[in-house]
Amino acid sequence: MPKAKKSSRRKKYDYNKNKKKLKKQFKKKAAPRIECPQIRNAWNDKKSVAQNLKDMGLAFDPNLALPLRKNKVPGADAEETEAPLVRKPYVIKGLEEEANLPTKDTKSLSRDIIEYVQYMIKEHNDNYKAMARDEKNYYQDTPKQIKRKVDQYKRFHPEEYAAFIESLKAQKMDCS
Repeated sequence: MPKAKKSSRRKKYDYNKNKKKLKKQFKKKAAPRIECPQIRNAWNDKKSVAQNLKDMGLAFDPNLALPLRKNKVPGADAEETEAPLVRKPYVIKGLEEEANLPTKDTKSLSRDIIEYVQYMIKEHNDNYKAMARDEKNYYQDTPKQIKRKVDQYKRFHPEEYAAFIESLKAQKMDCS
């Protein structure tokens, strides 16, 4: 009876593969990519994760970072906990500076919705029921949904909305 697919045979050493290079590639893949530039620059590959974070003044285990307060008995000596030794304080300073930078509001509406809202305002002013019955209401929005879209337009693009209303007023003055 024949053997099943050479499974019992021992693998032979492959002389054509560079084991040193393979080990290096494996280490590179196994090591995680640290996204934060402050932590990446201060990271030491020879130390453990917990030791690296401790040196930077960061907590590895949040449960151990802040000790739980136990009910103190009056008259007992108050134990003061020592602050951990931070060897790389520039990491925390860099993280704090980055966190304190003002964030830009990136909220916006699509060009289609802006044009839709502008058309509805131009045709019907503030009459949301008429807007809902308009034949260009392809989305079949209810009056409340249209009002919500108009309010979003006012909130996200206040300058553009003000300019649009001014242009409408100017057109009405010209027609009169």
